[in-house]
Amino acid sequence: MGYTSPRPKVILRLGMVGGGEGAFIGAVHRIAAAIDGDWSLTCGSFSSDAGRNARTGATLGLQNDCVYADITAMLASERAKPVGERMDALAIVTPNHLHAPMAIAALDAGFHVMCEKPMALNESEAHAIGDAVRRSGKCFALAFTYAGCPLVQEARARVAQGDFGTIRLVQVEYLQGWLSEPIDAGGNRQAEWRTDPTRAGGAGCLGDIGSHAFHLAEFVSGLRAESICADLATHVPGRRLDDDATAMLRFFGGARGVLKASQVAAGEENGLKLRIHGERGGLEWTQAEPNSLVLRWLDRPTEIVRAGGPGMSAPSAKLLRTPAGHPEGYLEAFANLYRGFATEIRHAAGIDRAESPRFPGLDDGVRSAAFVAAMIANAGSDQKWTPVA
Repeated sequence: MGYTSPRPKVILRLGMVGGGEGAFIGAVHRIAAAIDGDWSLTCGSFSSDAGRNARTGATLGLQNDCVYADITAMLASERAKPVGERMDALAIVTPNHLHAPMAIAALDAGFHVMCEKPMALNESEAHAIGDAVRRSGKCFALAFTYAGCPLVQEARARVAQGDFGTIRLVQVEYLQGWLSEPIDAGGNRQAEWRTDPTRAGGAGCLGDIGSHAFHLAEFVSGLRAESICADLATHVPGRRLDDDATAMLRFFGGARGVLKASQVAAGEENGLKLRIHGERGGLEWTQAEPNSLVLRWLDRPTEIVRAGGPGMSAPSAKLLRTPAGHPEGYLEAFANLYRGFATEIRHAAGIDRAESPRFPGLDDGVRSAAFVAAMIANAGSDQKWTPVA
């Protein structure tokens, strides 16, 4: 028999809105999308400032006619191109208030969407995106980055297969210190929009990193929060949104949880940590040491599962790109989201049947919006517990 070459991978075409020069998350998306060769950035509208937009496009090697003044022009022009020449998906990396209108417009124009979190300003917008997803039949992915960490996927699998018995306790914290001073009032662009209610929505720290913490808790535990008891605080004088959030959680099935998110924990960098305990043991994972998963048992010594080492399941190991001892982290986790998104799109087109772990999408965004709404409602009332709708 002669040699048959493998079927070449279909490289998908990615457009981007937002993420111009000086922005943080746009560059992260572009790096992540490029890591596995699934995506090629082919067009964008990177800034409402014409000069910044043009400079970003030139820096990224795009032709002038592929750098658009706004999303309306981009969607119209790309939709008019033949299949195979137009973009396949749009990455939305703008401030929060633009997520819903841009996602809905892109979906209705026939494009898949990768959206930054939080998905929307409120529950109503989140459900409107859901309607657009169902109406269009297109794929929707949400950038809850940490779900792409191989050992987060391993932790999720260990809980799901019942290693720890019935889950009783879920504790998650996300501590940063970068907003300990009023840099949002001093011209810091990243801080400014995150503390502006018109662009960030009704939640500051809660929406920015509290949503990450909540998603991680539900994603790994496999449980859904039933109700919450919340406290929101604004420690920096003059700041218009919360910079500190605390919640007690009750999960369906009886488990109890605690969530802490703060951006005024002075000296902290990016302190995301998750602990889950069941009847027979528990686990611990921290973003600062993403290649280790600690397993603690009631009746035997503590174990540490290392990325690429013995004890790691095959599906989780497939998310690794380097041998054991070669650390992988944030960018590689983000790349796993883009890999999963590409696989889902190819599945929908009937051109790829590769398996990939579950990654965040519409349901995760709706849950996050419901959590934020419940937190705001509870913190502003004298009610002890508020349902997470």
